[in-house]
Amino acid sequence: MANITLFKQDGSQAGEITLNDDIFAIEPNENAIYDVVIMQQASLRQGTHSVKGRSEVRGGGRKPWRQKGTGRARQGSIRSPQWVGGGRAFGPTPRSYAYKLPRKVRRLALRSALSNKVAENNFIVVDELAFETPKTQLFQEVLNNLQVENKVLVVINKDNDNAQLSARNLPNVKVVDENNVNVFDLVNAEKVVITKAALSTVEEVLA
Repeated sequence: MANITLFKQDGSQAGEITLNDDIFAIEPNENAIYDVVIMQQASLRQGTHSVKGRSEVRGGGRKPWRQKGTGRARQGSIRSPQWVGGGRAFGPTPRSYAYKLPRKVRRLALRSALSNKVAENNFIVVDELAFETPKTQLFQEVLNNLQVENKVLVVINKDNDNAQLSARNLPNVKVVDENNVNVFDLVNAEKVVITKAALSTVEEVLA
């Protein structure tokens, strides 16, 4: 079991905390991480692209000229794809790009991303993030105390509304609750700050 430092909001140390090696100390599977990130990005695509086919464009109700005898190529409609103003052949239509990977692959990717952060010393555990009122300045002070300057993912309890509201105006800071920790956010952030209670929930789910 790996031990890392447990911090308080003011940046002081509050002892050590033991991490589950089955979650935070595995050999990262880069392929699983890649597959899950691509899956998440595909799910974010709107898929609202649309064009009109030959049956949807306006006009072209009658045959432009007779079939034989004119010396020209036979045509059935002036709205065929080869005509200017005609319909689009095999064009995009609205669709969903979302798909799902097996649950074991998704969990392996999540454990791999967490293990990467711990191995790189970019994983910070705090005893709590408690704010009496939502205030951005107070949240920024906590990040300064923890010496976090770059892009950071903060994982909190789902009922910690004050922390959520305090951080939403800060650039390069994303806050999620313990039930919404995902691979894309972990990979996208340079550091991860997680509360002790949220860490217990993550370990319970992924163990």
